[in-house]
Amino acid sequence: MKKYNVAILGIRGAVGQEFYKILKQRHFPVNQLKLFSTSDVDETIDGIPIEKVNEHSFDGMDIGLFSPGAEISKIWAPIAAKAGCVVIDNTSQFRMDKNVPLVVPEVNPNDIKKHKGIIANPNCSTIQMVVALKPLHDYAKIKRVVVSTYQSVSGAGAEAIEELREQVKNQDMPARKFQYQIAFNLIPQIDAAQPNHYTKEEMKMVNETTKIMGDKSIKVTATCVRVPVFFAHSESVNIETKKKLTRAKAISLLKKAPGVKVIDDLAKSQYPLPLDAAGKDETFVGRIREDESIKNGLNLWIVSDNIRKGAALNAIQIAEELIKRKLI
Repeated sequence: MKKYNVAILGIRGAVGQEFYKILKQRHFPVNQLKLFSTSDVDETIDGIPIEKVNEHSFDGMDIGLFSPGAEISKIWAPIAAKAGCVVIDNTSQFRMDKNVPLVVPEVNPNDIKKHKGIIANPNCSTIQMVVALKPLHDYAKIKRVVVSTYQSVSGAGAEAIEELREQVKNQDMPARKFQYQIAFNLIPQIDAAQPNHYTKEEMKMVNETTKIMGDKSIKVTATCVRVPVFFAHSESVNIETKKKLTRAKAISLLKKAPGVKVIDDLAKSQYPLPLDAAGKDETFVGRIREDESIKNGLNLWIVSDNIRKGAALNAIQIAEELIKRKLI
C-alpha cells in the first residue's frame, strides 16, 4: 500500500492529540509524520519533535490535518495547499466558503472531489446530526429541523475541561473559560451573539446542515447549550418530513446507515448516553418516536463524541476517502 506524508498543525490541542491517536489506531498509511505548533516548544511525542510551523513546513507533505484555530488556519492552510499538501481543516475558517467542500464522509463523500487543496471539517454538533439525518432525508425528504444541543465542555478545549473539574471540587472558583460557573449549571450560549439573537454556534448548525446535505430547502433552527459533561455532545432533534416516516421505518433506515448505532428501548431504559459514547466512533441514536403534534414529525436523541467523530475522526475519514478515490 502506498504511504503518505502527513502533517498535524495544532498538535498540542485536544483535537490535535486525537488526530495523532486515531492515525495509529486506524493504521493510517503514514510514511512520514510531522507535528507542528505555532510556538516554539521543546517537546516530542513518541520521539517525534514538535516543530514551529514555517513557510516550508508543508513542502513534501501529502495531507495536512489542521486544528489550530480559525485565524491560524486562515494563514497556513493556503500556504500548505500551495505546497501540494491537501489540508483537512477542523476550524470554522473555510466551512462556508463556496470554493471549499464541507464534508462528512457518511453523508456527502462525492463533494471531496471538488477540493482545490482545502477541505473543511464541519462543526462537531453538525456532524453527528447530519450522520443521523441523511438516511431519513433520502427516504422521506426533511422539510424542517428543530434541534436543541447539550454540549460537553471538551468542545471549548482543554482549559474548559479543567475548569469543570476544578469547579466540581470548589464552587467558589470563578468562571474563566465560560460566562458563568459550569459545574452544576447549564449555559444557553455557545459562542458570540449574532444580530438575529442566535449564537454563532447555532448559526453554524443552520448553515452547515444545508450545505452538507446539499439541500437549501431544509429549514433549521437551533438552540445550543453548554452542559457540565466532560465528553460527547447530545442533541434533541425534531424533524418534519414530506413523506410519512414511522418509528419502525426510521429505526430500519438508521440501523443500515453507516456510522450509526441505534440504542432504543425505553421500557428497559436503553438510550444513548454521553458517558457511553465517549471514546467511540459511532453516532448513537435513540428515543425515536413519532411526533404526535404534527402529521409527519419524528423525534430523535443523538449522541456522539465531539472530539472524536465530531472532529478528529471525521477529518481522518476524509483523508481515507481521498486515498480510496485516488484523489491524492
